[in-house]
Amino acid sequence: MPTMILHCNYEELQALRSGAEAALSDDVPGECAIAAPSRVRSRVEALLPTLVGDLSIATLAEQEACEEAVRAILTCQKSEMDAAVLAAHPAAEIAVAAYFDYAHTRAVLGRLEEMGRHMRALIEVVTGGPASDEIALTFAFPD
Repeated sequence: MPTMILHCNYEELQALRSGAEAALSDDVPGECAIAAPSRVRSRVEALLPTLVGDLSIATLAEQEACEEAVRAILTCQKSEMDAAVLAAHPAAEIAVAAYFDYAHTRAVLGRLEEMGRHMRALIEVVTGGPASDEIALTFAFPD
C-alpha cells in the first residue's frame, strides 16, 4: 500500500520512545500517565513499536491516530520538563535533557500536523469535498 513518510532523526526517535514509555508507565503521577483503557493509550501503545525509523503513514486516519499519540507524549514530556525545572534549576542537566526531549517531540508533531493539512487538502482536491471518516480510512497516499 502506498504511504507518506514522516522522516525522524535519531534524537527525535529517542525522545518519542522515552516519552511514550513514560506516558504508558503506571509509576508516573500527574498529567503524564495515560489512564487505561483509553483510545489515546492504545494509540501510544501502537506507535511505540514503530519508533525505529521513519514513520510510514498510508491514510489520514493513520495520521490522525499518530498525531493524537504524539500529542499525548508531548503533554507528558511538558509535565516532566516542568517538574524537572521546579525540582532542580532551569539549567540543571535533568531540566535541559527534559527540554530537549520535549523540543524534539514538538518538532515531530509540527511536521505531523503539516502532513495532516496536506493530506486533507489533497483529499479535497481529488474528491471535491472534505475528508469524511470513511475517506480518512480508505484514501491511500503515494510515497
